[in-house]
Amino acid sequence: MRSRARLVVSADGVVRELRSQAPLTLLPRRGTAAGRDPALTVHLVGSAATPLSGDDVELDVVVEPGAHLVLTGVAAAVALAAPGGSRFAVRLEIGDGASVRYLPEPTVVTRRADHVTVLDAVLGAGARLRAREVLVAGRSGERAGRYRGSTRVDGPAGPLLVQTQDLDPSPAHLAGRRVLATEVLVWGADPAEAVAGEWWSLTPLARGGSLATAVGPDAVTTQRDLATAVAAHPGWSSEVLAAAVPALQ
Repeated sequence: MRSRARLVVSADGVVRELRSQAPLTLLPRRGTAAGRDPALTVHLVGSAATPLSGDDVELDVVVEPGAHLVLTGVAAAVALAAPGGSRFAVRLEIGDGASVRYLPEPTVVTRRADHVTVLDAVLGAGARLRAREVLVAGRSGERAGRYRGSTRVDGPAGPLLVQTQDLDPSPAHLAGRRVLATEVLVWGADPAEAVAGEWWSLTPLARGGSLATAVGPDAVTTQRDLATAVAAHPGWSSEVLAAAVPALQ
């Protein structure tokens, strides 16, 4: 199934354009809960069986200058076993002084799946980005399928991060662990040097921004380690971090 979605957010938090179709639906959050955060929150809602073989989903997001957006999932995506492969591409255009927190739920790469993801982000002057990805190599007791993901983040002066990740069925691929979590942070001051724990790290990028990485035996443990790495970033206070990832604190 081929699906195209588009979201445009203005500086006053108004959704200027919202288009989506199965297997991906975009749902703005409204009501008192949304009022506690000045950023507009939009949920990514996938169908129960997605991504399937042949699914080709693209999401274009434009956040106008001065606007703030939280783009978050509601349930894990499960890449299912089928020939032909599947693809999910997200493009973020973040205007001057705007911010995006892109926080999807984990992606489970099941046996014989062949899944591709693409994240392209273009940041204006003073724009901020937090983009997370959590990959689970197979369900419990199952070997992983194949996954290929590319991430590119461009700032006003050029590329900040160009990265490609490959996950294959070999259990040695993640040092025997099942979950890989990464997070790109372009959010104020970066750490002066890399910091690390037993299974996590936070590394400043050469041209601005930082990359947090964690590997672990399960999604909950790995996301907690990733949250520890993010908490080491000087641009995040404990209050902001708790509001952004309350389930992990």
